[in-house]
Amino acid sequence: MSSHPAQRYVLAIDQGTTGSTALVINEQLQVLGRANHEFTQYFPQPGWVEHEPTEIISSVERAVQDALKTAGVDPQQVAAIGVTNQRETIALWDRSTGEPLHRAIVWQCRRTSAECGALKEAGHELRVSELTGLRLDPYFSGTKMTWLLDHVEGARARAEAGELAFGTMDTMLAWHITGGEVHVTDASNASRTLLMDLQTGEWSDELCALLNVPRVTLPEIRSNSEVYGYTKGFAGLPDGIPLAGLIGDQQGALFGQACFNPGEAKCTYGTGAFLLMNTGLEPKRSEAGLLTTVAWRLGEETSYALEGSAFIAGAAVQWLRDGLKVIQSAPEIEGLAREVESSEGVYFVPALTGLGAPHWDPEARGLICGLTRGTSVSHLARATLEGIAHQNAELLEAMERDSGTALSRLKVDGGASANALLMQLQADLLGCEIERPVMLETTALGSGLLAGMAVGIWRGLEGVREAWKRDALFSPQADEADVEAMKRGWQSAVRRARLS
Repeated sequence: MSSHPAQRYVLAIDQGTTGSTALVINEQLQVLGRANHEFTQYFPQPGWVEHEPTEIISSVERAVQDALKTAGVDPQQVAAIGVTNQRETIALWDRSTGEPLHRAIVWQCRRTSAECGALKEAGHELRVSELTGLRLDPYFSGTKMTWLLDHVEGARARAEAGELAFGTMDTMLAWHITGGEVHVTDASNASRTLLMDLQTGEWSDELCALLNVPRVTLPEIRSNSEVYGYTKGFAGLPDGIPLAGLIGDQQGALFGQACFNPGEAKCTYGTGAFLLMNTGLEPKRSEAGLLTTVAWRLGEETSYALEGSAFIAGAAVQWLRDGLKVIQSAPEIEGLAREVESSEGVYFVPALTGLGAPHWDPEARGLICGLTRGTSVSHLARATLEGIAHQNAELLEAMERDSGTALSRLKVDGGASANALLMQLQADLLGCEIERPVMLETTALGSGLLAGMAVGIWRGLEGVREAWKRDALFSPQADEADVEAMKRGWQSAVRRARLS
């Protein structure tokens, strides 16, 4: 029984790559209960990654039950459920029983590299990019669907007969939460499949034909905030709770950060860094190799975003800890880096797995340059943080060029956003303010906000903006000439990394 009987609560489910998290959120955006349950990663052969759908469902059920118990909230008081998810992971199941036909193929899985290569060789990449805003890459769901239909015995014939259903994890969870009554996806997840026309917001017959995926297997594309259906037979929850918010994880963080206007952007600092910039109501095509994606659809109105990622962010700090062993824990790096006023011309290009946008050079290698006899571990620590900030600055400057919109502010979340020096360096390099929110679990928050909006807990975007709370503000402090010199040095270091 809840100790706050007048309150309405939102249950936000974040179905991630290694585990499922549930949050119980009140109307003041306070997290009253949180639980996470991990599940097994399967690697049947090099480059292949799979999840067991039944294990994912079980992890969500356990997380939901534990979060409600921790919060001391009666499940009957949950007003709405929101779901956010690992985006490109795909499952295939029997429509009549809900039983999966195969393990889910995870976004990290590279098994369809040859198929993507063949499509490129046949000259399809430009047209696919025009329609979807994406690249022909095994990362996305479409070629994974083709693989399942071609490699699971009898699947293609059954799919064409309408007996099977495809779904990203939002769709799979919606199906199970509603007792198999709802087969839907949202516009943000659909835009990551290689099968949705970005302009119309609907499945493309041309793309379905190209990838040989029967349209009858695909879910209905819906907005990100509406009542899709109601709980039915889902462990730990009474029947009849509205499922009212669905959104992909990175878009969920953009929404959770209240980046509702063109030019507002967020950066999630994890192992890598994910950057999304709101570009408004028209999709903007990228000249720098960024992805064009749906941010969200509210009612009939679709907002779009540009997306870029730096492969290495927090992983560079992990390398200092585990590879070079110059620090014992990741948080130590800030104190070490603060021991010096600057990196004294030392640059670290963290291209440990190649360089992504705007360079797209898989052959680039990590580089540390500018070393002298006076270089210390502190200089290397500071150069590491600067390298992370430089990569993100390059991505955001590319977004500004592609979108024709100046970056108004950057909102940050993820583990490394707790590093105040890194945030200050990022503000200096971008020349704009950086805001860090009180609530760092912005991915789950985004789905919860969308669900709450659908049932009237928060009134539209302004209500959400009012509910968003800032923890810290970082304003540019560095001299402009010093920043320009740092950028020139960085660009020179990147050229060397690409030649190595």
